[in-house]
Amino acid sequence: MAHEYTIDKARLVLKQGDITREDTDAIVNAANASLMGGGGVDGAIHRAGGPAILEACKAIVARRGRLPTGQAVITPGGELPARHVIHTVGPVWRDGGGGEPAQLADAYRNSLRLAREHGLASVAFPSISTGAYGYPIGLAADVALRTVAAELRAHGSPAEVRFVLFSEADLQTYEKTARAMAREAGADSAPDRG
Repeated sequence: MAHEYTIDKARLVLKQGDITREDTDAIVNAANASLMGGGGVDGAIHRAGGPAILEACKAIVARRGRLPTGQAVITPGGELPARHVIHTVGPVWRDGGGGEPAQLADAYRNSLRLAREHGLASVAFPSISTGAYGYPIGLAADVALRTVAAELRAHGSPAEVRFVLFSEADLQTYEKTARAMAREAGADSAPDRG
């Protein structure tokens, strides 16, 4: 079941599922700095998308080197339903005192900037940094949702942003955070029914 919120004229959707099956204009890959694939979401996207994604990533790394934390690049979607993959590197959680929240916000912000620059109407995110990188899910959900909401208010696009969460527990954490934000914002960000 998807939970939807309206932020200005954009839709924010929270759902449980497999991000590699999303038919958005782009899906976001929680990549590592090498862009060569790996475990979790990163490995799943590379497997589902086929060799075209890896070849595009190799070309990017050859041109500009490893991708710094918080930055983002875009490649074709290969065999995925999504036309593009936006690759971003989230922070490894240490204790929160090493700039991790700002780096995580940058990963979301820079991914959305790329989506706008490429005229993309819909983007699907995973929960960046909450797998192998160890970022606590509750703290990550707060940074992710607040950053995306601020970007949608500031720019009005993309028209739809989805968070595709791997587990029901992760979805519940994001939904709890979104409800709290909606209460804080009042009518400006009221949840839709459905």
